[in-house]
Amino acid sequence: MRKVIVSMNVTLDGFMAGPDSELDWHFNYWNEEMAETATEQLSKVDTILLGRITYAAMSQYWPYQMNNLAFPRRDIAFADMMNSYKKIVFSKTIRRASWNNSKLIKGNLAQEVELIKSERGRDIIVFGSGSIVSELIQANLIDEYQLWVHPIYLGDGKPLFENNTISLKLLYKKELSSGVTIYFYTPKKI
Repeated sequence: MRKVIVSMNVTLDGFMAGPDSELDWHFNYWNEEMAETATEQLSKVDTILLGRITYAAMSQYWPYQMNNLAFPRRDIAFADMMNSYKKIVFSKTIRRASWNNSKLIKGNLAQEVELIKSERGRDIIVFGSGSIVSELIQANLIDEYQLWVHPIYLGDGKPLFENNTISLKLLYKKELSSGVTIYFYTPKKI
């Protein structure tokens, strides 16, 4: 069975975005090593789960980078995967998902993800999409967390684990030269 992996950038105080959804702190640490690590991570999956807000941002960015001469060449492989992989968008409000290989699902998230997990293919990744992550936590459908912890304290923002209590087991960690540490966790079975 395929795994659902949550890959999330978070601050030291557990926020995935600032109070007004700011992500500028995330890009302060981006370097070549992080780009290579993100590309390696994405190469191990073939399906991306997204919520409405994350989908809207990514679908307005990634399709245009392949022909952008100012786009860093080191990120071309990542952009190609973002554009070519299957994207499952969960939203009750958007009408259609027009980004290449996107499928809009308005039904029950837990049932749909269980079905996707049972299909053939590589693992499934969730980028951003805090509301999707929260629902997946409540349905016990997350198999692994890859938390990119940035050495910054925001003091306020959108917490990753809001209204969710979970126990995690550390599998390992990877320290990057930017100061970001990626923690790989699996949920503890209680």
